[in-house]
Amino acid sequence: MQKEIIVIIGGPGTGKSTIIDGLIANGYCCYPEISREVTLEAKKQGIEQLFLEKPLLFSELLLEGRKKQFQDASQEPHDIVFIDRGIPDVLAYMHYIGDSYPDFFDAACREHTYSKIFILPPWEDIYVSDGERYENFEQAKIIYTHLAETYQNYGYELIEV
Repeated sequence: MQKEIIVIIGGPGTGKSTIIDGLIANGYCCYPEISREVTLEAKKQGIEQLFLEKPLLFSELLLEGRKKQFQDASQEPHDIVFIDRGIPDVLAYMHYIGDSYPDFFDAACREHTYSKIFILPPWEDIYVSDGERYENFEQAKIIYTHLAETYQNYGYELIEV
């Protein structure tokens, strides 16, 4: 069987982490979202809000982390690996904030292709803001649109959950 690397995407607060936790509890190999890790590392270095203060640096760190997740997933002994957010998420968020990015961002999306993409639509009943989630529900809906468009631009067929 060919390895399947499956990505779960959606705007903030749509239940991605909850689904990943459920998959882990059922014995699946899963990789968590890494943006909080990048944000916490920046805070240790004295940058309080990396995404807001240095969005391109934040995005480059995310891109590298997600490329590493893809490479690690490719080496897993498991036939199926689930990942919370993929490489095109980085570009979708850059589109959302209106920032441009170097060509290597696009190249990374073309060089690392996933088997399937599950997308979670905005769901107001479960949406909660927290210390690392800056967006309100209206912004989460706009981010969802950017995510869907970005993945579709790379030829992915999105499976809505």
